[in-house]
Amino acid sequence: MFTGIVTDQGVLKDVEQRGDLRARIGTGYDTSGIDIGASIACDGVCLTVIETGPDWFDVEISAETVSKTNLSLWAPGRRVNLERSLRVGDELGGHIVSGHVDGVAELVSMTDEGDSTRLALRAPEDLARFIAPKGSVALNGVSLTVNEVAGRDFGINIIPHTKQVTTWGQAVEGDPVNLEIDTLARYVARLTEAS
Repeated sequence: MFTGIVTDQGVLKDVEQRGDLRARIGTGYDTSGIDIGASIACDGVCLTVIETGPDWFDVEISAETVSKTNLSLWAPGRRVNLERSLRVGDELGGHIVSGHVDGVAELVSMTDEGDSTRLALRAPEDLARFIAPKGSVALNGVSLTVNEVAGRDFGINIIPHTKQVTTWGQAVEGDPVNLEIDTLARYVARLTEAS
Protein backbone atom coordinates (compact mmCIF):
# COMPACT_ATOMS: atom_id res chain seq x y z
CA MET A 1 0.00 0.00 0.00
CA PHE A 2 1.03 3.58 -0.68
CA THR A 3 -0.28 7.10 0.00
CA GLY A 4 0.42 8.92 -3.25
CA ILE A 5 3.04 11.11 -1.58
CA VAL A 6 6.07 10.94 -3.88
CA THR A 7 9.40 10.74 -2.03
CA ASP A 8 11.87 10.65 -4.94
CA GLN A 9 12.08 11.31 -8.66
CA GLY A 10 13.93 8.43 -10.25
CA VAL A 11 15.57 8.44 -13.67
CA LEU A 12 15.33 5.50 -16.05
CA LYS A 13 18.88 4.32 -16.72
CA ASP A 14 17.98 1.38 -18.94
CA VAL A 15 14.85 -0.24 -20.34
CA GLU A 16 15.11 -3.64 -22.01
CA GLN A 17 12.66 -6.21 -23.34
CA ARG A 18 13.70 -9.62 -21.93
CA GLY A 19 10.52 -11.68 -22.14
CA ASP A 20 9.06 -9.12 -19.74
CA LEU A 21 10.11 -5.47 -19.74
CA ARG A 22 13.03 -4.83 -17.38
CA ALA A 23 13.96 -1.35 -16.17
CA ARG A 24 16.85 0.05 -14.14
CA ILE A 25 15.85 3.12 -12.16
CA GLY A 26 18.37 5.54 -10.69
CA THR A 27 17.30 6.78 -7.28
CA GLY A 28 18.26 8.95 -4.33
CA TYR A 29 16.99 6.23 -1.97
CA ASP A 30 19.53 4.39 0.17
CA THR A 31 19.40 1.16 -1.82
CA SER A 32 21.15 -0.79 0.95
CA GLY A 33 17.81 -0.52 2.77
CA ILE A 34 15.75 -1.87 -0.13
CA ASP A 35 15.14 -5.62 0.08
CA ILE A 36 14.87 -7.79 -3.00
CA GLY A 37 11.12 -8.35 -3.38
CA ALA A 38 10.24 -4.92 -1.96
CA SER A 39 7.40 -2.99 -3.60
CA ILE A 40 8.04 0.50 -4.96
CA ALA A 41 5.40 2.58 -6.76
CA CYS A 42 6.94 3.82 -10.01
CA ASP A 43 4.72 6.45 -11.67
CA GLY A 44 1.92 4.92 -9.60
CA VAL A 45 2.56 1.31 -10.64
CA CYS A 46 3.46 -1.11 -7.82
CA LEU A 47 6.58 -2.90 -9.03
CA THR A 48 8.79 -5.50 -7.36
CA VAL A 49 12.51 -4.86 -6.87
CA ILE A 50 14.56 -7.73 -8.35
CA GLU A 51 18.09 -6.31 -8.05
CA THR A 52 19.82 -3.31 -6.48
CA GLY A 53 23.07 -1.39 -6.92
CA PRO A 54 24.66 1.58 -5.18
CA ASP A 55 22.20 4.14 -6.59
CA TRP A 56 19.71 2.09 -8.62
CA PHE A 57 17.20 -0.74 -8.50
CA ASP A 58 15.80 -3.03 -11.20
CA VAL A 59 12.17 -4.04 -11.76
CA GLU A 60 10.43 -6.39 -14.17
CA ILE A 61 7.14 -5.38 -15.76
CA SER A 62 4.70 -7.90 -17.24
CA ALA A 63 3.00 -7.41 -20.59
CA GLU A 64 -0.33 -7.12 -18.70
CA THR A 65 1.01 -4.17 -16.68
CA VAL A 66 2.45 -2.51 -19.78
CA SER A 67 -0.94 -2.85 -21.55
CA LYS A 68 -2.84 -1.11 -18.70
CA THR A 69 -0.40 1.76 -18.03
CA ASN A 70 1.81 4.33 -19.76
CA LEU A 71 4.95 2.28 -19.08
CA SER A 72 5.22 1.37 -22.78
CA LEU A 73 6.61 4.92 -23.15
CA TRP A 74 9.45 4.31 -20.70
CA ALA A 75 12.86 5.09 -22.19
CA PRO A 76 16.28 5.95 -20.73
CA GLY A 77 16.41 9.49 -19.31
CA ARG A 78 12.72 9.65 -18.42
CA ARG A 79 11.96 10.82 -14.86
CA VAL A 80 9.50 8.76 -12.80
CA ASN A 81 7.70 9.38 -9.51
CA LEU A 82 8.80 6.98 -6.76
CA GLU A 83 7.22 6.03 -3.45
CA ARG A 84 8.31 3.29 -1.04
CA SER A 85 5.53 1.13 0.41
CA LEU A 86 3.87 2.04 3.70
CA ARG A 87 5.13 0.69 6.99
CA VAL A 88 2.99 0.33 10.10
CA GLY A 89 2.96 3.69 11.87
CA ASP A 90 3.71 5.79 8.76
CA GLU A 91 1.73 8.99 8.27
CA LEU A 92 -1.11 8.76 5.74
CA GLY A 93 -0.45 12.08 4.03
CA GLY A 94 -2.39 11.46 0.82
CA HIS A 95 -4.97 8.68 0.49
CA ILE A 96 -4.80 4.89 0.36
CA VAL A 97 -3.27 3.92 -2.99
CA SER A 98 -2.71 0.30 -4.06
CA GLY A 99 -0.38 0.88 -6.98
CA HIS A 100 -2.78 -1.08 -9.22
CA VAL A 101 -3.41 1.33 -12.07
CA ASP A 102 -6.98 1.19 -13.38
CA GLY A 103 -6.33 2.80 -16.75
CA VAL A 104 -4.72 5.64 -18.65
CA ALA A 105 -6.19 9.15 -18.69
CA GLU A 106 -5.22 11.87 -21.17
CA LEU A 107 -3.91 15.27 -20.08
CA VAL A 108 -6.17 17.49 -22.19
CA SER A 109 -5.08 20.99 -21.13
CA MET A 110 -2.93 22.95 -18.70
CA THR A 111 -3.67 26.50 -17.56
CA ASP A 112 -1.64 28.55 -15.09
CA GLU A 113 -3.76 30.10 -12.31
CA GLY A 114 -1.60 32.22 -10.04
CA ASP A 115 1.33 30.04 -9.02
CA SER A 116 -0.67 26.83 -9.49
CA THR A 117 -1.53 24.96 -12.69
CA ARG A 118 -5.05 23.72 -13.44
CA LEU A 119 -5.07 20.46 -15.36
CA ALA A 120 -7.98 19.05 -17.35
CA LEU A 121 -7.87 15.30 -17.88
CA ARG A 122 -10.07 12.80 -19.73
CA ALA A 123 -10.69 9.45 -18.04
CA PRO A 124 -11.43 6.21 -19.87
CA GLU A 125 -15.20 5.81 -20.26
CA ASP A 126 -15.45 2.83 -17.87
CA LEU A 127 -13.65 4.70 -15.06
CA ALA A 128 -15.32 8.12 -15.29
CA ARG A 129 -18.19 7.18 -12.95
CA PHE A 130 -15.71 6.54 -10.12
CA ILE A 131 -14.38 10.12 -10.17
CA ALA A 132 -16.22 12.67 -8.03
CA PRO A 133 -15.67 16.33 -7.10
CA LYS A 134 -13.55 16.64 -3.94
CA GLY A 135 -12.70 12.93 -4.21
CA SER A 136 -9.19 11.56 -4.58
CA VAL A 137 -7.34 10.09 -7.54
CA ALA A 138 -3.74 8.98 -8.01
CA LEU A 139 -2.22 10.34 -11.22
CA ASN A 140 1.22 8.98 -12.09
CA GLY A 141 1.39 7.96 -8.45
CA VAL A 142 0.54 11.38 -6.99
CA SER A 143 -2.46 11.71 -4.65
CA LEU A 144 -4.58 14.60 -5.92
CA THR A 145 -7.99 16.11 -5.18
CA VAL A 146 -10.57 16.36 -7.96
CA ASN A 147 -11.98 19.87 -8.42
CA GLU A 148 -14.78 19.28 -10.90
CA VAL A 149 -16.18 16.55 -13.14
CA ALA A 150 -18.07 16.82 -16.44
CA GLY A 151 -18.71 13.47 -18.07
CA ARG A 152 -15.31 11.84 -18.69
CA ASP A 153 -13.42 15.09 -18.04
CA PHE A 154 -12.17 16.16 -14.64
CA GLY A 155 -9.98 18.93 -13.28
CA ILE A 156 -7.28 19.16 -10.65
CA ASN A 157 -4.82 21.81 -9.46
CA ILE A 158 -1.08 21.27 -9.12
CA ILE A 159 0.63 23.57 -6.60
CA PRO A 160 4.26 24.71 -7.09
CA HIS A 161 5.57 22.25 -4.45
CA THR A 162 4.01 19.30 -6.31
CA LYS A 163 5.50 20.48 -9.62
CA GLN A 164 8.91 20.67 -7.96
CA VAL A 165 9.00 17.29 -6.18
CA THR A 166 7.19 15.18 -8.82
CA THR A 167 7.29 14.77 -12.58
CA TRP A 168 4.25 17.04 -12.92
CA GLY A 169 6.67 19.94 -13.48
CA GLN A 170 7.56 18.37 -16.87
CA ALA A 171 4.00 17.44 -17.98
CA VAL A 172 2.74 18.50 -21.41
CA GLU A 173 -0.69 18.45 -23.02
CA GLY A 174 -1.49 15.09 -24.59
CA ASP A 175 0.50 13.08 -22.04
CA PRO A 176 -0.98 9.68 -21.13
CA VAL A 177 -1.34 9.52 -17.34
CA ASN A 178 -1.57 6.46 -15.08
CA LEU A 179 -4.92 6.72 -13.28
CA GLU A 180 -5.87 4.87 -10.10
CA ILE A 181 -9.34 5.62 -8.85
CA ASP A 182 -10.05 5.86 -5.14
CA THR A 183 -10.52 2.43 -3.56
CA LEU A 184 -13.51 3.63 -1.54
CA ALA A 185 -15.26 4.87 -4.71
CA ARG A 186 -14.80 1.44 -6.27
CA TYR A 187 -16.44 -0.33 -3.32
CA VAL A 188 -19.27 2.18 -2.97
CA ALA A 189 -20.09 1.72 -6.68
CA ARG A 190 -19.99 -2.06 -6.31
CA LEU A 191 -22.32 -1.96 -3.30
CA THR A 192 -24.70 0.34 -5.17
CA GLU A 193 -24.81 -2.09 -8.12
CA ALA A 194 -25.69 -4.96 -5.77
CA SER A 195 -28.67 -3.09 -4.25
